[in-house]
Amino acid sequence: MPVIESEEHKALREAVASFARNHPHTPGTDNRQFWQDAAKLGYIGVNLPEAYGGGGGGIAELSLVLEEMGAAGNPLLMMIVSPAICGTVISRFGTEAQKREWLPALADGSRLMAFGITEPDAGSNSHRITTTARRDGADWLLTGRKVFVSGVDIADATLVVGRTADARTGRLKPCLFIVPRDAEGFRRRPIDMELNAVEKQFELAFDDVRLPADALVGDEDAGLLQLFAGLNPERVMTAAFAIGMGRHALARAVEYARERTVWSAPIGSHQAIAHPLAQAHIDLELARLMTQKAAHLYDAGDDTGAGEAANMAKYAAAEACVKAVDQAVHTLGGNGLTREFGLAPLITAARVSRIAPVSREMILNYVSHQTLGLPKSY
Repeated sequence: MPVIESEEHKALREAVASFARNHPHTPGTDNRQFWQDAAKLGYIGVNLPEAYGGGGGGIAELSLVLEEMGAAGNPLLMMIVSPAICGTVISRFGTEAQKREWLPALADGSRLMAFGITEPDAGSNSHRITTTARRDGADWLLTGRKVFVSGVDIADATLVVGRTADARTGRLKPCLFIVPRDAEGFRRRPIDMELNAVEKQFELAFDDVRLPADALVGDEDAGLLQLFAGLNPERVMTAAFAIGMGRHALARAVEYARERTVWSAPIGSHQAIAHPLAQAHIDLELARLMTQKAAHLYDAGDDTGAGEAANMAKYAAAEACVKAVDQAVHTLGGNGLTREFGLAPLITAARVSRIAPVSREMILNYVSHQTLGLPKSY
């Protein structure tokens, strides 16, 4: 695995950074024009196949784009969902008709897709998912609930994780379905969040939503494999999102520490200020290396290796982000809590990366028994 970025990746970083800096954004305000502009430049669909209008790259390129947008203070949360999870799953496992219908539109930004997996009574235990699909002639009937689904109001469809009965064993197995936003029996309710983000969170209800046979993505008997083909990119992209946020907060703090003068010296000359900022920078750089490793393994087709690395990357990036934001706010003192400097909203936002899409405790569980071979605690 290369540990030094290629010239192509460096050029992509510079281009995205310049683009994002030239599109100033106020958190919580509409960013659809930014999404469209990014899509026109090929950034949104950089990971999707060229044959369907994408850039022909991988999660390595897409995560790089998201990180640089975040570092410029202009991240796009739906990049984690629409091109990374949904676009990846459809490009790997979808039918030719599904690819033709969705991939060009996801790549050019004209359509978005949300992703629903979390349930009120399941949480991190995906084996307790109760959203089920049963056959009704040639159709499927989908029933259940989902929570904390991002961007459903701006998405044209939602890729829903449900379960179907195995004809041989009778046990339920995971499957993926594309549910159009206007499907009869499909309801959404916004969740009142403290997050100051344009992408809202929703609770979904499916009441015998009738779906055609071709709403099923991939093989009914390979749902778990297909699901994790989307969840590994989700973790890599969440890591990139967190690193970008941490870099943005750190840059604001460093700029302030250079200019803010107390007792005839910039506060950044004092080790009590300088050393914690240096530590934050080191932690972010280390998290970036693991994120690059995870993306490389995924793009190389090593799903098992990518699963381990993606979880570690997400954990490391979330911890680094929270520490960087916390230190940035402390560096600015009272100014760190003002609207003028824009750091206060990151206090809440940074902690999302610790919680979603999987908690840090579940990642520690994963590493404990999958990597270290320790017995399960659950």
